[in-house]
Amino acid sequence: MSRELGPSSTARSLKGRVALLALLLAGAFVIQRASADQPHMEAALDHLKAAQAELAQAAKDKGGHRVAAEKHVREAIVEVEKGIAFARKH
Repeated sequence: MSRELGPSSTARSLKGRVALLALLLAGAFVIQRASADQPHMEAALDHLKAAQAELAQAAKDKGGHRVAAEKHVREAIVEVEKGIAFARKH
């Protein structure tokens, strides 16, 4: 039995990939040294918050993966915020 993926399935898959990419980018920015002026960290934070909002609106039929992605995005937001705070103190 095969299932066809419709446009909404493709869009949800794309949103998931965008969220994962945002998470990976945020992690990369946390690792690199942030300066007092941190446009990349601030941009990563904005993207993570946008990903968080998209995940919250996504359909709940993802076998737990959407929930896991939400958790990882929340954790990434915390880490980016900690990185920004650290850089401002040093």
